[in-house]
Order: sequence, then C-alpha cells, then structure tokens
Amino acid sequence: MDVDTLVTFIGQYGYAALFFCLWLGIVGMPIPDEVVVMTGGFVTSLHLLDPVLAFLITYMGVISGLSIGYGLGRVMGPPVLNKLKKKKNVDKYLTKSYDLINKYGSYSLCLSYAFPIVRHLVPYLVGIGRMSFARYALFSYTVGFVWTLLFFFIGRVFGRYIDRIGTAVHDYGLLALSILLIVGLILWLAIRFRSKPAS
Repeated sequence: MDVDTLVTFIGQYGYAALFFCLWLGIVGMPIPDEVVVMTGGFVTSLHLLDPVLAFLITYMGVISGLSIGYGLGRVMGPPVLNKLKKKKNVDKYLTKSYDLINKYGSYSLCLSYAFPIVRHLVPYLVGIGRMSFARYALFSYTVGFVWTLLFFFIGRVFGRYIDRIGTAVHDYGLLALSILLIVGLILWLAIRFRSKPAS
C-alpha cells in the first residue's frame, strides 16, 4: 500500500482507518507504522481530520497494537515465539530484540521504537518474560507518545516526502530517527523564532 492509497483510505474511513492500520501493524500490515503515523499528520494538514483527535486516535492505535503483542506473549508464552519464527527473515529481528532486552532490560521497550519490526517483537518477548503490565505500560506508552508525536509532526510539516522519510527510517533506523529529531527541533525553533513579534 502506498501513501496515496493510504491517504484515500483515511479520507474515506477517517479516524477508524488510522486506528486500524496501526492496530493491525502487529500482525504485519504491509506499510510501516512510521508511514501510517506521518500520513495521519499529513491528512490533518489537508484539513481532512482534526489534528488533536487524529493524533489521539493515532497514539491509541500505536499503543493498542503493541499491547496486543505484550498480551499475547504474556498469556500464550513461548508458543507465540514459535509462530513468529515461521515468518520470513524474523530471526535477525528476534536476535536484535533479545540483545536489547539482555543489555537494557525494561529500557529496551524505549529503544525498540527506533527499530522497525523490533518494536513489535520486544512487547511479545517482555510479555513472555512476565514483565508486569504496569511496568510495560510505563515504558512503552510514554515513549510511544513521544514517538507518535514526532512522526505525526513530521508528517504534518513534510507530508509530501513521507515515502522518502519512511524508507530512510526503515532502512537506517536509529540514525535516521536521530537526524529527524534534530531537524524537527531546528524547524520548531525556527518557526517559534519567526512568530515572535519584534521588540
């Protein structure tokens, strides 16, 4: 699914499309979460959806999709892992997920947002590892809010370049995310500086 199709889909089904595209990301929606979130921001710049409500629905889609992974890992345990291993190319992402968890513990939930696919696997694995839901929610939901806000803002400001930005983030992960954070901060400061009245 490309961005134009996604914009049409969101234009037709509104807030529900944003929520379900992200919620279904946990089962392998064929479009990266970053692109869906940025598209949510972009459609608000086109005045198709209210920005605040669209952001909240987008955020709920992100955290509910990942929470399903946590819940499946917690309730079903290792059999979930066996199903995941049957998917193509998942081994390298599982290795990265285990490495994050072994090195950073609960903070792996925060760091996993920077890595496509890994962000979906880490909740499964911490669920299997019996992390409490309160601890999971504290880390995952907090960083999820910041992550969603970042990509929503990028989509709202740079909507015409969603395909390129999404590809860069998918291919380069943390490096691309860091660059986007820096660029976003500079742009935000520039906009604030320009909007201040001259003394």
